Amino acid sequence: MGITVEGVNKQFGSFVALDDINLEVKTGSLVALLGPSGSGKSTLLRVIAGLEPPNSGRIYIAGQDATNQTVQQRNIGFMFQHYALFKHLTVRENIAFGLDIRKISKQKATKRADELLELVQLSGLGNRYPSQLSGGQRQRVALARAMAVQPKVLLLDEPFGALDAKVRKDLRNWLRNLIEQVQITTVFVTHDQEEAMEVSDEIVVMNKGRIEQSGSPAHVYDNPATPFVMGFIGPVNVLPKNSQLLRKFGFENGAQDVFVRPHDVVIETHKIEGSVPAKISRLIHLGWEIIAELTFEDGHTVTATISREQYDKLNLEAHQRVFVTPKDAKAFPLQYSA
Repeated sequence: MGITVEGVNKQFGSFVALDDINLEVKTGSLVALLGPSGSGKSTLLRVIAGLEPPNSGRIYIAGQDATNQTVQQRNIGFMFQHYALFKHLTVRENIAFGLDIRKISKQKATKRADELLELVQLSGLGNRYPSQLSGGQRQRVALARAMAVQPKVLLLDEPFGALDAKVRKDLRNWLRNLIEQVQITTVFVTHDQEEAMEVSDEIVVMNKGRIEQSGSPAHVYDNPATPFVMGFIGPVNVLPKNSQLLRKFGFENGAQDVFVRPHDVVIETHKIEGSVPAKISRLIHLGWEIIAELTFEDGHTVTATISREQYDKLNLEAHQRVFVTPKDAKAFPLQYSA
């Protein structure tokens, strides 16, 4: 049950929310729409769901033209960021709500709700009310409700946005395993790069209403197509136009935007060919890794990420003089980034 978006445009007054969007979501895949606020990701999700009509373009679901279909006709499972559970209904009744609207018998609806409670690992909590559950448990109930009607596709809008970091991390792993188990085509919106990288089969990076790049998490991270993608997915250093580092690193000064990932900045305590002297202005200990803030003689700074093992081997200290080389760097012509 795949999704195809062809030439979709959407405007709100003079504001262009979606600009010629073309997208193919493969059957059974888990795709993340990733981008900053205002990039158009939630609007695209709502257009796919039928909650917003496109100004032009077509939406196909499971090979059928769904552009003019209602939300109900599209058979979409949609989960909002803030759950929207009914406070006066029990967990079981919340899950069965969509089935009741479709006039499914009470017996069948209850059976389906109990099956989903087991699937989302909430067996035994069917008689509780939403107020008696934790945030993570309410999230699972909302997902079970979205899946109760056996939708063709599942759409999730910032599914973990209202949760704390620990619960969010746990639910990401749980969601990934659940989607693999039920094999339902799923699209979710997020602004969290780590979340998109960890959970999805494919990332669609959006910016200003357009798709900047799409592909597997590894491909998009390792082969960014634009400066925006390079800067948005994962931490990055942007080397200043007049930096001495550009010449040392073999780039023509001022002709390109040059990006270096912190994990590609190599620190040595002795001078090697092509290295640039710097001073450690700050060391940030994160337990499993160390972030070193480095200041060069021309005043420019970059950050480097090293393992705890490397840190101990080099015996680094704040204000220490070190020598820096890049393991890898990517450049984009200035006219491209403009």
